[in-house]
Amino acid sequence: MQDRVSAVESARAGELISRDTPEPHVLMLTLSHAAARNTLSEEMLAALQAAIDEATADSDVRAVVLAATGPAFCAGHDLKQMTKHRADADGGRAYYTALLATCGRMMQSITASPKPFIAAVHAPAVAAGCQLVAACDLAVASQAALFGTTGINNGLFCSTPMVPLSRKVMRKQALELLMLGTLMPAREALEAGLVNRVVAAEELLPTAIGMARVIASKSPAAIAIGKRAFYEQVERPLAEAYDVGTAALIENMMHCDAIEGIGAFIEKRKPVWKG
Repeated sequence: MQDRVSAVESARAGELISRDTPEPHVLMLTLSHAAARNTLSEEMLAALQAAIDEATADSDVRAVVLAATGPAFCAGHDLKQMTKHRADADGGRAYYTALLATCGRMMQSITASPKPFIAAVHAPAVAAGCQLVAACDLAVASQAALFGTTGINNGLFCSTPMVPLSRKVMRKQALELLMLGTLMPAREALEAGLVNRVVAAEELLPTAIGMARVIASKSPAAIAIGKRAFYEQVERPLAEAYDVGTAALIENMMHCDAIEGIGAFIEKRKPVWKG
């Protein structure tokens, strides 16, 4: 899919996401294509993947806030861009296969990253935009935010947004969103488990950045080991889950940050993380 993006489009893709460091060790990525409601076009997917990869590789980054500008957090896939490929010889099948594989890799790279991702949702997040929120580890929403898998209204069951959504909210609520195509207000999203907190609009970024600040103050090695173990164990049977958790805790216990942290607790001082 990335091969389809021309050199000019690639240069423009870098402008689709702005980067900021509001706190030490905290990176804020802001979807900035407001005119297109931050749709997940080819260019936006490439820009997001590059930003996630850079954050994952940057040892100075300990937590990432994902925000957006404009009337929508993210309106899902770019349906106009997708529709153009109906004229392809195969009706677009190869294009859609490549596009959705690219999107799936991007979503999974958030889960695979050792850095926690916190979505700061100020406005509607629908279809693959809702998927993006569900893919993040944590989420804060403003009171104006709305969430939905609205593809069904256009004849498309949101089968890929369904994957992280069904792992974050209860099944009947997920199926209601998927089958009815309605929008869930922020308070209901909080009750369903899709978001962690709902705040006033002016408190959205301070709250998300504050959560990131707290995470950034912890051992990055412990966070990385724990995040990996969480996703490895959460869908497994109980005994296998305990095996994953036990192995992770042993790995963590042997790490220099655990030695430092326990020593600092005993000595009543602030730990200095090295991991």
